Formats: sequence, C-alpha cells, structure tokens
Amino acid sequence: MGTVRLRILLSVLFLVIVSIVSIAINFRMTPVVPAIDVPSISPNEPVAIGTPLPDTDPVAPSAAEIPAAPVTEPPDSNVVSTVNLIIPVAGVRSDQLIDTFDDARSEGRVHDAIDIPAPAGTPVLAAVDGRILKLFQSERGGTTIYQLGPDQKMVFYYAHLSGYAPGLSEGNNVRQGEVIAYVGDTGNAGPGNYHLHFSIAIVSDPKRYWDGTNINPYPLLHR
Repeated sequence: MGTVRLRILLSVLFLVIVSIVSIAINFRMTPVVPAIDVPSISPNEPVAIGTPLPDTDPVAPSAAEIPAAPVTEPPDSNVVSTVNLIIPVAGVRSDQLIDTFDDARSEGRVHDAIDIPAPAGTPVLAAVDGRILKLFQSERGGTTIYQLGPDQKMVFYYAHLSGYAPGLSEGNNVRQGEVIAYVGDTGNAGPGNYHLHFSIAIVSDPKRYWDGTNINPYPLLHR
C-alpha cells in the first residue's frame, strides 16, 4: 500500500508541475497592448471593416471669434422727409415726371436716378440751397455737377449737361432755383437725347461725395 500511495502522490505532483510550467509559457508569449481612448460609437451605427474611427468633434469658435456681418445703414428717414426740393429743370411740371429709378442700364446696372427730358439748353436749376462740391467731366455722365445740400448729408448729382452757368465754380454757394447749368446730351446720353440725369445720395462723409446710398428723387419731386 505504501508503494501505491507514493506512486499516486508522484503522479499528482507531476501534473501540478506541468500545469505551472504551461501557465508560465502562455504568460510570456501574450503581448501587452497599451490602452487607448476610443470615442463612443452609437450601438445602432454599424462600423464596416476597415472604417477608421471617427475623429473627435471640432471645437466651435466662440462668439468673439466670429466676425460680425456688415450692417448696411438705411437712409435717414428724418433727413429725407424734411427735404424740400424743386424740379431742377425750368418749365417742367411734376405730372410730366417719369419714375426711372429702378430701370435697368447697361452692364447689369440699375439707374438709381430719374431722367427729366427737356429741349437742349433748357436751364438746370439748383434743387436746394447748397454748395457746389465738384464740377466733373465723366465718361458716362458727361458734364456733371455734385452739389452738397444744406444738411451736409445729401449730395445732388446733375449729369449730361451741355455746359455750366457763367461764373459757376467749385465751392460756390447756390440758392434753390438758381440756374447752375443747361440740359444737354453729353456722356452716354446719346446724340439728341436731351435730358437731365438727376440723382440724390445720402453720404456719411461729404468729402466722399461719390460714395453714398442712392434714394429715389421721384417721390420727393412729385409730391
């Protein structure tokens, strides 16, 4: 019996040693994988084999980093409502005026003015009291006048003139109704198409008399 017990004990000891050796070999052969952060993926969203893991969401810029959209200032309604104009062509009545402010022009432009037909040489009158800012020869407008109104906010533009009134010069102060020029067909008006091109612009800086927001003269002349 002693011999049988000894054989059983040796067999058990052999099995224990084999198991320990097997565990040690497996532990040494298993590579250690470093931990990585994997973004959470919706369980309902399948990920195909070979599909890269989604990137993290970009950080939205703060409100201070987003440039503000430019704001276009509307014409000053108080300035427009108080202006008192006369029709700037001698002998023309308000019922003869035609609203051409929104009419299309060449190169995709909008007219932004009204045309007042009249015979060649008809006197052009100052629509308001004001100062002559610029006498200018323009390719499109021909012989032109820029006049600043008394409020220093409105510029009146007269174009296609045949000529200026005698003695008119830049810096002159003129009175409403004073003759400042004569109707013509200069610039791109076309030969024989005698009329006054008349526009009004609200400007923020009178020194930039050419850069303003055009308003329709027709309602101001037709009331």
